[in-house]
Amino acid sequence: MKLSIQNGRVLDPSQGLDAVLDVFIAAGRIVGLGSPPEGFTANRTIDARGLLVIPGLVDLAARLREPGLEYKATLESEMRAAMAGGVTSLVCPPDTDPVLDEPGLVQMLKHRARSLSQAHVYPLGALTLGLKGETLTEMAELTEAGCIGFSQANVPITDTNVLLHALEYARTFGYTVWLRPQDAFLGRSGVAASGAVATRLGLPGIPVIAETVALHTLFEIVRVTQARVHLCRIGSAAGLDMVRAARREGLPVTADVGAHYIHLTDMDVGYFDAQCRLDPPLRGQQDRAAIRQALADGTVDAICSDHAPVDDDAKQLPFGEAEPGSTGLELLLSLTLKWAREEDIGLLAALALVTSGPAAIIGRECGTLALGEPADLCIFDAEAYWKVEPRVLKSQGHNTPFLGYELPGRVAMTVVAGHITYESLVSSRHG
Repeated sequence: MKLSIQNGRVLDPSQGLDAVLDVFIAAGRIVGLGSPPEGFTANRTIDARGLLVIPGLVDLAARLREPGLEYKATLESEMRAAMAGGVTSLVCPPDTDPVLDEPGLVQMLKHRARSLSQAHVYPLGALTLGLKGETLTEMAELTEAGCIGFSQANVPITDTNVLLHALEYARTFGYTVWLRPQDAFLGRSGVAASGAVATRLGLPGIPVIAETVALHTLFEIVRVTQARVHLCRIGSAAGLDMVRAARREGLPVTADVGAHYIHLTDMDVGYFDAQCRLDPPLRGQQDRAAIRQALADGTVDAICSDHAPVDDDAKQLPFGEAEPGSTGLELLLSLTLKWAREEDIGLLAALALVTSGPAAIIGRECGTLALGEPADLCIFDAEAYWKVEPRVLKSQGHNTPFLGYELPGRVAMTVVAGHITYESLVSSRHG
């Protein structure tokens, strides 16, 4: 399939590109920007006038619920959600059932994803067997099977000696370890951020030091091992200050934040709204302001959807009993645009956080429209608003704190490896 995308405003943060250009695609790759290669004849010409053409989004945290949790979502449903959200590459955490701690499970997931010919799926292997924090997995075999790094998902390691050995091994072989800083004991029974809201509602709290104590321990081990660590879902102002200091020191760490946390605070819990039952919990306004500042000043490298579809039976419970999680794949672009507008952040800088920034972390061919690179694109209308409603969401999980919101950025087309995988009201002609 040869595609010609004409008259669109092309934005590519990886190249600092912001211009009205035609894009030419052949054999699944970008073969021309501005002018076609010699002898190029398009099978289909797409008129993107008035639309933005950007690299496909790269999402660093999307739970696809396979294998084992298909009652919450299936690979098919979540791939449809990714396409509707313009997400062409996504990272899958290892907390499936069974856990992704064996090469065969990783290969099966990769095969299933490839057979759908939609988003590129990059699994994270479990750092320890069963995520139990006791025995390291066979990282070399999991890497050969297709894992791009190793993670404990949301399960902290209590034995710091195990963590030390894990980072030593990862440093030796050049692996990246993805960790969500969370002390195993501080606030372990908590369901909301410690503070006035949790106290008023009578909810057990999770203090900020659950994050900062874990960060302090982790940074001490990174100083010794110099292992490459990606910090997942930093959620507090104090934690972000520690990340900022670690980066100034030159420690090999990167960080992301969840899109929900850029906009919401613990006040949104209201009167026990289980849609706001998230992990990590929503924190106060100062923490939200710190997250926004950290995105603007480069302390944080990426915004992720933290997509975790939850079925209605698990969500429609009292707040403390409800399962944490929210759908996010279809909201990632819109929530990023909403933040950028509210903070007067330029489009290139904002889009870098969902394209080239996360692409650099996973180290794969994605997040760019450079010549010769895979043709993964998102075409969207930045001025069109859409209402978040269950009936319009493609994900099997319809639960999100943003139900009823009007959000900017309607995806018109998604292209993966040169093939159109999602389309909504784009004018075109066939050759």
